[in-house]
Formats: sequence, C-alpha cells, structure tokens
Amino acid sequence: MSEHLDVLIVGAGLSGIGAAHHLQAAFPHRSYAILEARDTLGGTWDLFRYPGVRSDSDMHTLGYRFRPWTQARAIADGPAILRYIRDTAADAGIDRFIRYGHRVTAAAWSSSESRWTVLVEHDGATREITCDFLLVCSGYYRYDEGYTPEFACLGEFRGRLVHPQHWPEKLDYTGKRVVVIGSGATAVTLVPAMAETAAHVTMLQRSPTYIFPVPAEDAVANRLRRLLGPRRAYTIVRWKNVLISTLIYQFSRRRPQRMRKFIRDLTVRQLPDGYDVDTHFKPVYQPWDQRLCLVPDGDLFRAIRHGRATVVTDHIDRFTPTGLRLASGRELEADVVVTATGLRLLALGGIRLTVDGQQVALPDTMAYKGMMLSGVPNFAFTIGYTNASWTLKADLVSEFICRLLRHMDAGGYQQITPWPDPAVSPAPLLDFQAGYVLRDIDRFPKAGSRSPWRLGMSYGHDVIALRYGRIDDGTIRFTRRGAPSDDATGSGHAEPGHDSEQVTA
Repeated sequence: MSEHLDVLIVGAGLSGIGAAHHLQAAFPHRSYAILEARDTLGGTWDLFRYPGVRSDSDMHTLGYRFRPWTQARAIADGPAILRYIRDTAADAGIDRFIRYGHRVTAAAWSSSESRWTVLVEHDGATREITCDFLLVCSGYYRYDEGYTPEFACLGEFRGRLVHPQHWPEKLDYTGKRVVVIGSGATAVTLVPAMAETAAHVTMLQRSPTYIFPVPAEDAVANRLRRLLGPRRAYTIVRWKNVLISTLIYQFSRRRPQRMRKFIRDLTVRQLPDGYDVDTHFKPVYQPWDQRLCLVPDGDLFRAIRHGRATVVTDHIDRFTPTGLRLASGRELEADVVVTATGLRLLALGGIRLTVDGQQVALPDTMAYKGMMLSGVPNFAFTIGYTNASWTLKADLVSEFICRLLRHMDAGGYQQITPWPDPAVSPAPLLDFQAGYVLRDIDRFPKAGSRSPWRLGMSYGHDVIALRYGRIDDGTIRFTRRGAPSDDATGSGHAEPGHDSEQVTA
C-alpha cells in the first residue's frame, strides 16, 4: 500500500525548507514530507563547495522573511548560508520530515481520485507516495553536471582540470599557476579566493561582465540591530535593500548608458592607474541583460591591484600539455584549469508529469503567476527572481500556496487548475540573456504575454499580487468532488468522466 500525505514537497534546499516552514505554521495538522534526492539538506549551498563560494545577494533579502539574518556580514559565504538553512530546519522541527536519498522520477495526477501518485527511487527500489498537493522546490539547476564547452585538444593537457560544481575535496593549488575560464559570478568568486595561496590566478574570459563592488557588511543593518533588536531591524533593512536593488535595476533598464558609465567609473577607481578597463571590464550588452556580479569589498579588484590575479580577454584556440593557446597566439601556462563556464538547467528536477494518463509536455504549458502549470491540477513549483534574491520570491510563492489551500478548504474544493487563455501569446519563462538560461530554456514551461501568466520580476508588485491579491481571479478552476456535473457554475464545465463540480472563479 502506498503512503498518503496532504502535501509533498520535493527538494530540501533554501526553497523547500522555507515552504515547509510556511506550510506547518499555517496548517499544523496537515501531513507533509520533504523528499530530497541527495543525502543532506541545503541544495545549492551544500552542492557547491569551491573556494570562496558565497551569495551574490545580501542575506537580508536572501534570508527568509520569518527568520532574521543576524550575522555582521551581509554578503555571506556558503558555509554560513548552509548553517542558516540547517538551523531553520532544526529549530522548526522540519528536519524530522525530510527523507534523504529519495529521488522523485515521475508524478501522475488522477482527477477521479483528486490526488497525485508520485514515483520515488530509494535504496535501489521504487515506491509510490500519494498526495493531495505537489510542490516542487528543486530549483532549476542540474545537479549532476555543469556546462563545459568542447575545447580542442583537451586531452593533451597534463595539469588538473576542475569544474566548480564538482570541486575535489583535497585539491591543493598552493603555489600553483591557475587559470579560471569564465567571467560570471563563480569565476569572480574563485579568482580572489584562490589567489590567496596560488602562485598566480588568471581569469580568462571571452568577453567582460558587469562587476559591482559592494560592502561585505551592511553598516546600517548592524547599527539598527543594536538599536532595535534583530527582528525589527531585519524588516527595515530587508525593505531598504529591496528598494535599492529595485532602483538600480530600473535605472539600468531605463538609463542603460548612464548606468554603464556609473559602473565603469566605479571600476576605474578600483583598478591601478592606466589599467585597460574597456578591454577587460566593458561588456557589449546592457546592464541587467545579465545579472550583475557582486564582489564584496572589491576583493577581485584588490587581487588584481596586488598582482596576485590577472584578467585576460581572448578566445581559446586549444589546450596544450602545459596550458592553453589563445586565438591571439598567446600561451597561458597552467597547473590547474578551472572551467567556470556555467551551469545546466533542469526543469522541475527532471520529474515526468502526467495528468489523467496524458504526459505533460512542459514547453506546451504556460506558467500561472510563475508557479503553477496550465492544465495541471494541485501542483506548484518555485522559481525565484533573476534580478533580486531568490528567497524573496520563494517566500511569496509559499505564502500564496498557503492562501490557496485555505481557499480550497473554505470552499470544499478538491482540485484547482489554472486554465490557459487562448488569447495570451507565449513567451520564454525567463526573460534573461545569460548563456546558461538560453541553452536550456526551451525545455521549460512558457510564460504569457500578460498577467497572470508572466513571471513577475518586481518584488513590490508581487507582494501585492501574491500576498494580498484575489485568489479567485478568473483564471483558476476550482472543483468539488462528488457533485453532479450538471451543477457546474460560471464558465467552467465538468470534464467527461469526472464526478465533480467545476467552478471558474
């Protein structure tokens, strides 16, 4: 016999632990479990263990709304974030509901039974768990592999080749020549961290990225915490930082040339006199076409100033036994090459969905409010912001799902299904030009040309829409089981073979 739960959460990372906290606070008597494919919680913050791994968002917004961040450093390293997630799970008793080594491979919805049947692999066997509501909090990174381009003559290289996603535990690069291929958030984190002990570190990039120095500590937050206490200070600083990041984003989109000049001026002040800023730190794209890379206390620039790191902007011709030959003919010698060349995306953790025996083709679905799928009942997923902290959106998704479940309880509904509007034209789910997004976004659900089918990227707007907006907005069909089909009201209708009442609110 299969086990049945009210809610099943997939993923014990930042989103999954947050979702469980919201769920058990709102519904203390509802049964739930978290299924985690790996052997520990933390998700991304446990997976990535390369030197210097850190957040590229401040912890007053990356932290949960319900749990203040109390450490002095606002730009925290990976181990500190992992402790924060673990402490959140332990303090709320959430860790008792996590089942490790449980990989969800498929989920099948039955409208006649109003439940999901979820296939789970564990210890070499497959079992079934049924649930009334399925919430996928697996993020969108592919955990088993990152992205590495096909480099010519890679097999000739006699040094050590490493991808940051699979960092060797005992890699010793002390006194060695290191080349980091890439210019994104991972690369700008690795370079100053490795430069502390390596003989020299070269960041090899095809083209520059916008790099933005920020203080590692938030002086306002630390002072307010002493004056007002952790919780009140956290709320104020959270909104302060949301406002600042929103203004920077809006200014970047509306006045891109002025923002380009502002970032360039900051960069010039960080680097030695006469440094070729326009070759190495002047991107061809506009600010926030891709995510800004934050460097706490300008650590990357400091490593360059002190001669411990160098930036080279060129293309790789091929690997050699002792390093790399560039398109310009230059040779880069290396003992260790780190391919910080990007991530792979994976929609819904690779889970195969079916609804009443019909397989769900994700690219043919549309994402309602960026969290539910058209035509897929009692299902939600979490995707955070690309222009702000992930958790800001993850918290709102969890709050909305709790509101939705309350609405179902109050109305006696067993099923809720976002219903697509044929007049809404499809668009990419993530309107973002980063390479890791463009490589795999065609495998994801679509967004729509207008609300509520767009994935919102404004926290202020989403607070109003998701925390306070109407649940019955005319898009979701609510279904009561057991009512005759001819009692359907509104524009909804009972599907053939369903013993139910459908109401389009």
